[in-house]
Amino acid sequence: MKKNLKVFLKGIVDVSPLMIPVVPFGLIFGVLAIEVGFSPLETMGMSLIVFGGASQIVLIQLFSGGASSLVIISSVGAVNSRHLLYGAVVSEHLSDLKLIWKIIISYFLVDQAFARSNEYFKKNDDKNKYFHLVGGGITCWVIWQTTTFLGIVLGSLIPEKLGLSFAVPLTFLALLVNDFRKFINVIVIIVSGLVATFGYNYIPFKAYAIVAGLTGLLTAMILTKMFKTNE
Repeated sequence: MKKNLKVFLKGIVDVSPLMIPVVPFGLIFGVLAIEVGFSPLETMGMSLIVFGGASQIVLIQLFSGGASSLVIISSVGAVNSRHLLYGAVVSEHLSDLKLIWKIIISYFLVDQAFARSNEYFKKNDDKNKYFHLVGGGITCWVIWQTTTFLGIVLGSLIPEKLGLSFAVPLTFLALLVNDFRKFINVIVIIVSGLVATFGYNYIPFKAYAIVAGLTGLLTAMILTKMFKTNE
């Protein structure tokens, strides 16, 4: 029992430094959700059910742009599809657990928790190592729900005249800063950005986000093959 607690606390300690950028991200989400018309209950419910920062920002951006439910669901699903890869990677470490525990742990399998726990799993063969993922995941959950709630409170206090919806694209630009270091990434960002911009008014059903994403993936695949061929 003490060993399980030790591994659990280790997960909390390891993931805590990664929570620093999550705090403003959660605050922004809470504020923007109120700004675009979600109620406090709907906003909090989204964080509890979806529990994915990037996909939640995409959701409110598409919602504010008048996208259809099908486009919104498809876009959120596409953004969250990376969690399927996370699950495939850690599945071998959770093979001895009962299905109910696998389902519970999968809920906490978010980016930061996966990154830290995957490193821990590679270095440790203990049967109770999954407690590390539980500790890290719960830490992410508490921080995200808390900052969402604080954002809701702030969003209710900020006058509508300020129009904070512009913070949505600024948030994504902040996430892309590190990607500007590679030439291929810059080209992909520019191409997908242009498709989304010009397709906003012309692509049916407000599916510009999906089309832009697919175009970006195709561009990345072509450029990667070209550079490998030239090496």
